[in-house]
Parts: sequence; structure tokens; C-alpha cells
Amino acid sequence: MVIAIDGPAGAGKSTVARAVARELGFTYLDSGAMYRCVALAVSRTGADPDDGDAAGEVAERVRIEFDDGRVSLDGEDVSAAIRTPEVSALASRVSVHPRVREALVAEQRRLIASGRYVAEGRDIGTVVSPDAPLKVFLGASDEERARRRAAETGEPFEEVLRAQRERDRRDREREHAPLRPAEDAVELDTTGLPVEEVVARVVELARERGL
Repeated sequence: MVIAIDGPAGAGKSTVARAVARELGFTYLDSGAMYRCVALAVSRTGADPDDGDAAGEVAERVRIEFDDGRVSLDGEDVSAAIRTPEVSALASRVSVHPRVREALVAEQRRLIASGRYVAEGRDIGTVVSPDAPLKVFLGASDEERARRRAAETGEPFEEVLRAQRERDRRDREREHAPLRPAEDAVELDTTGLPVEEVVARVVELARERGL
């Protein structure tokens, strides 16, 4: 069983999902970290991130695990390595490939079937788990999202905003699993809202549904 939290980069998905999972006693699943792991693995092998078959082969053979907030790739802790701007950009490129998405969606479904998860990403409610009992789509203004990212990474705001808009375009226009809210998702605009308020709202929604 899963609570699905989707939205674009910088909308607060990771922070909110992690806190909601803690509040409800669920396990937190960061689907974006899985794509970042594939991107990191692709870069290390020297494969072309725009070659769908090459990236797909990598996605099908890597072993990704989550443990108490840490992410491991083939047994190596890559929690910090997958958060660099370079890997973030590569993740957006490899995630458009159907073979990559099929491999990771299958793994996400396997994990979700084994317990109670709060999963965040861009297609949890639309593709990975369309039958999820609660789907939330978080949004925020472009500027707000870029400010959050710049504060997190130390990158210049304008560079973050430019890269973010390009990533948003790719995510919305990709042929397979484009970024969009599920028809039955609850949409929350987090612009200007404290994290605690957003978390409280999602927890309230979950409890209203008896989760």
C-alpha cells in the first residue's frame, strides 16, 4: 500500500514525504533517488545517457537499496554522490527512456507490494500505483522552487531557475509517463507555506481515508 506524492523538482516532495512517513509509521520511498542512481551508474560506465538501450541495460542490472535515509548502489553508499547538479541533470535525461522507466517502475511496485510506503516522485500516482488510496500532487511557483534548490545546493539562483525550467519542459513533454497530476490527486500549492503545514495537511488526508 502506498501514499503517492508527486510533483516537479523543488516542490517539497522529499521533505514532505519523509515527514509524513515518519508521522504515520510508513516507510519512505524516494523514487527520484533510483533514477539518480541509474544516472550515476551510466556516467561511471561511460554509456551515452541519451541511448535508451544502453541506459536501460544499466537500469536492469544495478542493485538499489534504501536503509534509514541512505541510498546504496551495488552496495556503495551514494547518498551524497547522487545529489550533485551533474547527476541531477543526467537523471532527467535517462528518465525519459522507456526501458529505464520499466525497470525502475517494476522495482518500485515490488517494494510497494511488500509494506506501507509513502512514495514520492513524478509518476507514482499515474503510473507506478494508479490505485493508491491517497494521491497528492505538490506544486510551487518556479521562483520558489528555484530558491529552495539554490539554498540547498549553493548554486546561483538564475542557473538553478534556467536548469529547472528545462527539466520541467522535458518532464512534461516526454512521451512516456509525462509529469502531470493524477485525475483524482489532491493538488497542494506549497508556495510560501511552512513544511509543517503541508505535512499536517497530508497526514490529515491520510487519516480521513483510514490509512
